[in-house]
Amino acid sequence: MEIEVTRDVIAAMRAAAIAAHPREACGILTGGDRRITALVETANVHTCPQANFEIDPQALIDTHRSAREGCAQIIGYFHSHPTGAARPSQTDREMAAHDGKLWAIVAGDELMVWEDREDGFRQVPYSVA
Repeated sequence: MEIEVTRDVIAAMRAAAIAAHPREACGILTGGDRRITALVETANVHTCPQANFEIDPQALIDTHRSAREGCAQIIGYFHSHPTGAARPSQTDREMAAHDGKLWAIVAGDELMVWEDREDGFRQVPYSVA
């Protein structure tokens, strides 16, 4: 199943990845109906941000609260791989919640979207809206 990602969100993810380099950038993807319409860029609070990411818990709480109040829903998460490929790393696979959320990963000029399924990550095709 294909999803749509707005051009602005793609630009924001790429800009965040460049700005954070050599650390991993991260954020929360929001929207609805298989359409990613916004990126909530967050601090990477992991103790080793050069090789891992952890979304700021307060930002996650705030975004969940906004969604409950009728704002855009959390579709998934974004992070960058400063030195790797735009595929889930071993660490990503170990930390995944298997909750069906989307993970957008930026590595250099490459952007790939993955669905975090119970049986592991599966690549999701996307179109630019």
